[in-house]
Amino acid sequence: MDLETGFRRKRILVTGGAGFVGSNAVRRLVGLGAEVTVLDNLETGSRENLPPSVRFIQGDVENGELVSRLVAEVEVVLHLAARNIIVSTHDPRSDFSTNIGGTLNVLLAARKARLERVVYSSSASVYGNSRYLPINEDDPPNLLSPYAVSKFAGESYCRAFYESYEVPTCVVRYSNVYGPGQNASNPYCGVIAKFFDAALSGRPMSIHGDGLQTRDFTFVEDAVEATLLASLRPRAVGEVFNVATGVETSISSMAKTILEVSGRSTRIEHLDRRDIDNIRRRVVSIEKIRQALHWVPRFTLTEGLTRTWTWLTAVAEPARSRRN
Repeated sequence: MDLETGFRRKRILVTGGAGFVGSNAVRRLVGLGAEVTVLDNLETGSRENLPPSVRFIQGDVENGELVSRLVAEVEVVLHLAARNIIVSTHDPRSDFSTNIGGTLNVLLAARKARLERVVYSSSASVYGNSRYLPINEDDPPNLLSPYAVSKFAGESYCRAFYESYEVPTCVVRYSNVYGPGQNASNPYCGVIAKFFDAALSGRPMSIHGDGLQTRDFTFVEDAVEATLLASLRPRAVGEVFNVATGVETSISSMAKTILEVSGRSTRIEHLDRRDIDNIRRRVVSIEKIRQALHWVPRFTLTEGLTRTWTWLTAVAEPARSRRN
């Protein structure tokens, strides 16, 4: 079964569905004919990100009773709700309640509901500074932040509920997702959104550290496609998949590409390293998901950045002008 037919009239709950990745997934699902319910507390998401046909519930995954009721009404759950790495570092207790407690609520509800699939969005942050590159799914975790701890705990609960209760879970580990819908006005957005915002406003692009640190940047449409395949394909059940590109890019190189794509001449400045900047190199193997789910990313970094700039100048910049 492929995406074009697999989601038609399928009832799906997306936690965190008003956020960046979540809203992109919701729009894709609506386009595929799914009946989508979104649960989001709007702490970082926005109702404006969602199509009008979506059923929206403002609430929190920490509310076990609400989660149980919503999960019982659907066939598939995309569990994308989470505390951001910056929030998690500043407030580990809240991180624990949302990323671990909220995930446990989803899985407890799924155990009763007998769902077709629960897809849990994790992060390449669980790898920390890996000894070997590219990083494979079976490489040991190296948990360097409260966020990484909580995301790996969520993964572990998914595995335990699959093994103990036969809850059909799947974990996708995102690596530095970017693209349209990532709003620089959100203080917890990724570095690409911040760099584009600097290019638009003429402010310097601020790089924390020497800029030689590397990441594996993934365009949001690719991340969504991988997530939907993980919710549909039988071979995904009980598995963990990296969602990335397999291409290592330095922060300095990425900043220069943004300047080329935008046609701007913003200055690049270097600031002190932050407490969350503890990963030196990251590039992730995608061989497992390629073989099991036949997924490969469609967008190069330049292509993804170009599409992001097009969206930003068409949607975000006019909105900024109206506010000013």
